[in-house]
Amino acid sequence: MNTTTLNIKRLIQCREKLGITKQEAAKRMEMSQPAYLRYESGQRIPSIHVIYVMADVLGTSAEYLLGQTDNHNPKRYVVDIEHDSILFEMVKSYKEADNDAKSRLLAYIKKFAE
Repeated sequence: MNTTTLNIKRLIQCREKLGITKQEAAKRMEMSQPAYLRYESGQRIPSIHVIYVMADVLGTSAEYLLGQTDNHNPKRYVVDIEHDSILFEMVKSYKEADNDAKSRLLAYIKKFAE
């Protein structure tokens, strides 16, 4: 198995799971619709950078889109200040906190989510 080849079925499934069109997927990935259509149809092979962008937008991992794992959960999240400045500041504050503060914050978030 070529581990750098995009699994097109998984790409389509992830997009459909979000309930977005090909056009919306292209927009969210900040690429042209024709470029996205070529990736989804298998006419073009995306770079690893593009695969990471796809994974971030679709809420999965690059490894899942590459068929390297069956676990669809993301292994990382990218927070862009331009797209979500509040979350960016929260992550920045968390990274600067000590371990005790991080533990308290995580407990608060879990309680808040209940």
